[in-house]
Amino acid sequence: MNVAAVRRLALLRAFPAPRPLGQAMAASGFVQADPIRAPARAQDLILRHRVPGYRAGDLERRYPRLGLEEGFLHAYGFLPAAQHRLLLPRHHPEAPDGRFVPTGLLADVLAFVRQHGATHPAALEAHLGAAREVNAWGGVSKATTRALDMLLHHGLLRVVRREAGIRVFQATALASPHDLAPLARLERLVLLVAGTLAPVAATTLVAATGRLVRSVLGPAARHDAVAALLRSGALEAGTVDGVRYLWPAEADRPGRVGGGVRFLAPFDPLVWDRRRFEHLWGWPYRFEAYTPPAQRRLGYYAMPLLRGAEVIGWVNCTRGAGRLDVAAGFVGRAPRDIPFRRAFDAEVARLEAFLGTPQA
Repeated sequence: MNVAAVRRLALLRAFPAPRPLGQAMAASGFVQADPIRAPARAQDLILRHRVPGYRAGDLERRYPRLGLEEGFLHAYGFLPAAQHRLLLPRHHPEAPDGRFVPTGLLADVLAFVRQHGATHPAALEAHLGAAREVNAWGGVSKATTRALDMLLHHGLLRVVRREAGIRVFQATALASPHDLAPLARLERLVLLVAGTLAPVAATTLVAATGRLVRSVLGPAARHDAVAALLRSGALEAGTVDGVRYLWPAEADRPGRVGGGVRFLAPFDPLVWDRRRFEHLWGWPYRFEAYTPPAQRRLGYYAMPLLRGAEVIGWVNCTRGAGRLDVAAGFVGRAPRDIPFRRAFDAEVARLEAFLGTPQA
């Protein structure tokens, strides 16, 4: 196995044959979400390469009919209900028996949603106030928003729909014990993450699923689900340049690495692991939306530029005055050939159609 083989496997797994939205979500098992729109939200930018005719906002518009849930796997995103069910119940580290029982503001928020039905955070804030507190990332969040997130995390709330990107919450019943034993649940979840990111470096997979181990088995658990899956044959492995890559054992995916040009979301599965990206394509991609402007090298929302099997640079896309502006940067010399220019222009046109931006 060599870098080219890992790169080809990554491309084939990242871009299977396009299929309708419901089928694409069922096949992928997870699509990461992010609220930044530059030029669209990450979930939409990810799905546009995998669903024919996809338009920005289709997932939000069709979400109530697709049998999907929102939650945290290795990142926050959208999951089919069957995969989301594997996450529950979650072990609560602050409770001696691991059971999550809301008290204080959490109980007040849950009672409000149970009483009023589908609840927009603004309605909850108006009722309970807008106190603020430091969040897990060091920023400041509204206390009610953090309470909603905690109740969602433990399955007492679910996202019933979104309104202009804002989650609307609905109460659920307390998560009952799963039919599967905790170890079986955990291993399915680890396989889901491995499949989403495959081929994934073993160290990345262990780090990405560490929270799942604690969530399913408890904070003192030391079960090595990755090693267990390798022993059972559910995961396969190959080593390149001292990096051990893993992927779910399954029949080879038919198809070939396509040509043309694609602008990728910063959280696309092909891009998600920055260390793998640099190993496979030879240059460091960085997401700089939270980097001070003076320190940015690529741009606020630089999207990797894929040409065939090579990521040759990045683009920044902005909408203004009724048109889409695309500025490209390249790792090496900018391609000058006519086929590239045509493929680049075709991708810009696809992005405009996806965004609903009138072409100039």
